[in-house]
Amino acid sequence: MIVVILNPAAGASGIEHPADHLAALFEAAGAPAHIVALGSPAEAPTTIRTALARGADVVAAAGGDGTVSSVAAALVDSETALGVIPLGTLNHFAKDCGIPLDLQRAVQTVVAGHETRVDVGDVNGRIFLNNSSIGIYPDIVVEREVLRRRGFRKWTAFAVATLKILRHYRGVVVRITADDSTDVVRTPFLFVGNNQYHVEGRQLGARNRLDSGRLFAYLAPRVHARDLPMLLASALIGREHETLESFGAVALQVDTPGRRRLRVATDGEIAVMSTPLRYRVRPGSLKVIVPV
Repeated sequence: MIVVILNPAAGASGIEHPADHLAALFEAAGAPAHIVALGSPAEAPTTIRTALARGADVVAAAGGDGTVSSVAAALVDSETALGVIPLGTLNHFAKDCGIPLDLQRAVQTVVAGHETRVDVGDVNGRIFLNNSSIGIYPDIVVEREVLRRRGFRKWTAFAVATLKILRHYRGVVVRITADDSTDVVRTPFLFVGNNQYHVEGRQLGARNRLDSGRLFAYLAPRVHARDLPMLLASALIGREHETLESFGAVALQVDTPGRRRLRVATDGEIAVMSTPLRYRVRPGSLKVIVPV
């Protein structure tokens, strides 16, 4: 049995009746699916537990990266496979898994049922598929949501929020411990990826593999927050960055001296967590359906 957990508010669906549309696509692919539309992301864990109790073989997430991550978190270390129907704006996880962005082909991929195992990241018990970060990005997202409640469109709100936060942002001091080595740095951000990201050229933000069993941390200790837009622009045209530092580890601990709680982004969702932040990789702990 295939159960599809649908986020009807997914940013890029462009479909007037997404539940009916997906049901028709699964019927056409020869595998009727039970479509469950979420009223809010908070309903996902209960909905998935119900699906598993009813014997679902596959639970597919229809939405953006946040929806996929929340569904995946309930399937980690289980024998139930995750299917992905990309309805978001960016769809990072789907792209890195090679899952088609065309809905009909994505549905056909789920129905075909070819499984592989991928790693997930974990920070203080919270699962992430793509990345987690502290510093400037969580603050920008919080400010963006304030602007969206005032009527700004998503990307306009993001641009305005970025300019506002950059104007006064001084960075965060972090003490990072990994492989018995400890460093203390001030940086605009600390970005922890589930496996290694490309940080240069046209593949900026992509990953070649999701099963290396390692996390990769990225930070820019010698870059001021005001220089971040230029850093990003340089990356997009393939220029190298001597200021961007990275390292791999299976686990790391992050302390913020003088701060017991801070905002942490995981796959675009923001939570306030107590420090220290304990990051670890959970190798091969998630089954995902991918193209053959």
